[in-house]
Amino acid sequence: MQDNTDKSIQTQEQLEELGTALQSGAFVRVRRMLNALPAATIAHLLESSPHNAREVLWQLVEKDNEGEVLNYLNEDIQADILGKLSPEEVASLTEGLETDDIADILQQLPEKVIQQVLLTMDEQDRNRLEAVLSYQEDTAGGLLNTDTITVRRFHTLDVVLRYLRRHNEIPHMTDKILVVSRDDQLVGTLPLRTLLVSDPNATVDEVMNTDYQAIPVSMSAKEVAQLFERMDLVSAPVINEDGKLLGRITIDDVVDVIRDDADHSLMGMAGLDEEDDTFAPVMKTSKRRALWLGINLITAFIAATVISQFSATIDQVVALAVLMTIVASMGGVAGNQTLTLVIRSMALGQIGKTNARWLMNRELKVAFLNGILWAVVAAVVAAIWFSDITLGYIFAGAMIINLMTAALAGAFLPMMLKSLNIDPALAGGVALTTITDVVGFMSFLGLAAIFY
Repeated sequence: MQDNTDKSIQTQEQLEELGTALQSGAFVRVRRMLNALPAATIAHLLESSPHNAREVLWQLVEKDNEGEVLNYLNEDIQADILGKLSPEEVASLTEGLETDDIADILQQLPEKVIQQVLLTMDEQDRNRLEAVLSYQEDTAGGLLNTDTITVRRFHTLDVVLRYLRRHNEIPHMTDKILVVSRDDQLVGTLPLRTLLVSDPNATVDEVMNTDYQAIPVSMSAKEVAQLFERMDLVSAPVINEDGKLLGRITIDDVVDVIRDDADHSLMGMAGLDEEDDTFAPVMKTSKRRALWLGINLITAFIAATVISQFSATIDQVVALAVLMTIVASMGGVAGNQTLTLVIRSMALGQIGKTNARWLMNRELKVAFLNGILWAVVAAVVAAIWFSDITLGYIFAGAMIINLMTAALAGAFLPMMLKSLNIDPALAGGVALTTITDVVGFMSFLGLAAIFY
């Protein structure tokens, strides 16, 4: 934790130093400082810079570093940069990157531009890239890297070692060599740690691991991430439905999936995209936020319509106007607790048909107990505050009803939205707020209309 804090402070200091140099017009100094940093740090500095300063900094990044830096930038900024480049410039910029990283970058471009970029590449690179681009981005196929080292089972380990030494370097994140048959069927894996300590005269067949974890090409990216987490994998082979080796997935790409999923859940609660640029221009940011503000306005009018139906009761008992927001607020908090728990558990693959009913019952019981506890407290306070014991009973009853409703909605909504192919993280919060507001106001004012 301390190490991360130190890095954050160091990055902020670098950003301030670069900002000062930019303002003074010392571009030669800025270029030297910038290109002395790792690509990931340069990308972080670009993401942490206002829009105008970012454009200047990007122009100062050396051509040889552009592809690596672009790979670390979020998709929103990638799209801005790529939109200003020709297909030839995009192909040149991505040269030397791994296949899966190039595919991620190209997916920010229109289909027509992607085809133009592919035409500028040599045949081997184009075929590899087209193979990855043919799969959905959020599947194992979209994550796979075709750059792998394969051997046959009848080779000796000495032959394998001599084969490896012929390479200038082995692919990034290589912890195992993949063993295939003549028709590229995956038959086993040869961990490097086994290769290095085994008898060179032994054959691959004698020492290879046949109890390996292969990933179907159609598996979702979330399931791949969960598998890597459970099995503590560094890399894993990807196969098609016939067992033919297509490539491999490495832990660095899985970390990106986990981070993007976490960002998506967090930002989705506010109706924002996980790739939103913090320092995007005013108009661009305003357009993106306007939609969800509009949706929220509609839901607010729905709640206001419910209140308007009880205007006569509110005029008769002014205390209702003071207390009714408390009922809705308590329901919102209780519902969000359940909603967040359920969305997280769904993302981890912990909720299914066998345990969903149990979880829903548990949340209802928890809401009932908390409802009783805080309804009693709230009723006593309201009765003493307004010298009206009837108001206390109404307040307590409405709070129990709304907390129970909130728990039920918080548990049920994510499952229902997922079954409709709607993202629970994006739509769940808005739907829940509407339900807790409407039920909270209706139960409190409805009970008041009956008793008064």
